[in-house]
Amino acid sequence: METRQRTGRSVRTLCAALTALAVTALGAGAARADARSAPAPHSGGTRVSAWSPAMTTGGPSFENRTIRMVVHSSVAGTRARITLSDRYSPQPLRVAAADIAIQASGGAAEPGTTRHLTFGGARGTEVPAGAERVSDSAPISVEAGQNLLVSLYLPTATGPSTWHSDAFDTTWTAPGDHTGDTGADAFTDTSTSWYYLAGLDVLSPTAKGTVVAFGDSITDGYHSSTGTYTRWPDLLATRLADRPGPQRLGVVDAGIGGNRVLTDVPNPWQGVSALKRFGHDALGQPGVKDVILLEGINDIGNDAGPDGGPLTVRHLIDGYRALIRQARAAHVRIIGATLMPDKGNGYYSPAAEAVRQGVNEWIRTAKAFDGVIDFDRAMRDPADPAALDPDYDSGDHIHPDDAGMRAMADAVDLRLLHP
Repeated sequence: METRQRTGRSVRTLCAALTALAVTALGAGAARADARSAPAPHSGGTRVSAWSPAMTTGGPSFENRTIRMVVHSSVAGTRARITLSDRYSPQPLRVAAADIAIQASGGAAEPGTTRHLTFGGARGTEVPAGAERVSDSAPISVEAGQNLLVSLYLPTATGPSTWHSDAFDTTWTAPGDHTGDTGADAFTDTSTSWYYLAGLDVLSPTAKGTVVAFGDSITDGYHSSTGTYTRWPDLLATRLADRPGPQRLGVVDAGIGGNRVLTDVPNPWQGVSALKRFGHDALGQPGVKDVILLEGINDIGNDAGPDGGPLTVRHLIDGYRALIRQARAAHVRIIGATLMPDKGNGYYSPAAEAVRQGVNEWIRTAKAFDGVIDFDRAMRDPADPAALDPDYDSGDHIHPDDAGMRAMADAVDLRLLHP
């Protein structure tokens, strides 16, 4: 009896903590939505998010450098805005100039497409530490699946940057201010991360909302081919864009490699927990209508319970319920995705597999989500259901290759998403 009383108090304490986190995160998301969803200055569409990576801390410092990054728009639109994020940096970010252009190839822009970005009418801006800033609308048009180039000139030492480490795309840097360059000759250094650039939203004549794919490295696109936009959210965006009818949905990828539902990851570039970032990274997106949640395998693989003890099925269920409450409070639909098999990977053990199976059974049967995508069933080996299908395995037995990413996108019933 004494043990049961202690356990009951522990569960009540955990539930209270999850609720507090949900309220805090929802407030952060609402603040972001207010900043990024101001009334459009011109008619002609719905303001939706076209691209928006989730940001973390611990990126490199820059000084007197221009950073040129590729933005792959998931939806057609005009009157583009960007979001600059200094959310995870210890000091203010000074941006002396920012431009946007249509990509020709590599780091080169299509001649005549470069547009200066302004912030409250000013050419530059300073973003306070821990904050974000949205640009004014720029008169540029983009098609679904088209690439833009965003260039930022950072004149003074930034300190550790707010970034997205695993972009699976090429970013170029150059000494000095080269924001207005059409060519790429000055951009001699490259990386595969995004820095300070946390979003692109547009006025879309066809889209009526945004779908957020929220998760870990599988959603982030780990092991997908660089620069090919074959992450499953990219391929889902293509399916939605090709769907007959006038209405479309933007798709943004809020995956972070290594991320967990319940606990922060010791490696800071892998992000704070889903419970802490969900309100901002998912519910704060302009026009958000649906969230697809695929996360939890890192909690299981690291046996990371929120109380410091072993992870249980109940821990993850409580975490999912907290995220569901946040989504419902924001009037956003949340679709649960089953966790995919990982036999052969270092995460796998019989005990971990039992937790994964228990979690998946709850996702399928509890009817807690607004819909379910059964990635487990679509991606498992028919001959060994605890393992990823060899036709989709990138080689590490947990991350799909490009063919697997396509199979995941094809497994999404589009009728689940906002009409």
